[in-house]
Amino acid sequence: MSDCIFCKIAKGEIPAKKAYEDDDVVVFHDINPKADVHLLLIPKLHVESLAQCDIRHQQILGKLLLLAPVLAAEHGLAEGFKTAINTGVGGGQEVFHLHVHVYGNR
Repeated sequence: MSDCIFCKIAKGEIPAKKAYEDDDVVVFHDINPKADVHLLLIPKLHVESLAQCDIRHQQILGKLLLLAPVLAAEHGLAEGFKTAINTGVGGGQEVFHLHVHVYGNR
């Protein structure tokens, strides 16, 4: 989507403090952190929300969830962390590009 801020971050059109990147995923620090560490894990493929996912998204969803504890530990959250996926307006989603929040205090 041409007007999606997370797509623009994934394409490098908007700067972000990146924590990880590969061919499928970009991880960056939230600009409004809710904790000492607050990462956003996004697929490079635009998917509006978890509600739009189906069997075709199984691999990327697994990748996002398996990256969460690795990146949390690398950022000092070895004792524990929280994850959240806000889905839809009623679920508190503000940016309509699937993303996983990983956050916690050191």
